[in-house]
Amino acid sequence: MKKVLFISLLSCFLLAWLWPSLIISAEKEYPPAPDFTLTDLNGQTISLADFEGKVIFLNFWATWCPPCRQEIPGFIEIYEKYKDKGMVIIGISVDRGVSKVREFVNDNHIPYPVAMFTNEIIKAYQPGRFIPTTIIIDKEKKIRDKHVGYMDKETLERYFLDLNK
Repeated sequence: MKKVLFISLLSCFLLAWLWPSLIISAEKEYPPAPDFTLTDLNGQTISLADFEGKVIFLNFWATWCPPCRQEIPGFIEIYEKYKDKGMVIIGISVDRGVSKVREFVNDNHIPYPVAMFTNEIIKAYQPGRFIPTTIIIDKEKKIRDKHVGYMDKETLERYFLDLNK
């Protein structure tokens, strides 16, 4: 019985002693966001370097995708609220034709830049086969998360507020 008690106490002591180092070593290392260059629908060049110190959301979407269309009004609302506080949203359409995308952007009054996908951006960020997919990049240009599927405005806002500290 004394031996079991001794081993239990020793285990608790070692765990308490090692706990801080376990927490520190468990901190996640986030990969750097690859640089990119895109041309938006207005002919403006966009690159990662343009957004120093900002929280960036790369939103891969399509005009024919119901969840993509559903999340855009919330993205617009949150973007309008935080665009002057360091939020960047870049819509990256995976549609095949630019005319439908331009019409959709104009009809829905999307205020953030929208560009057509390129092989470079797909290879760099690997959004996968499902849309919408949003890549979240922090102020230090590290990829913090990849959100696959519909993102409601509360989740978008929470990501921004957590990373904009």
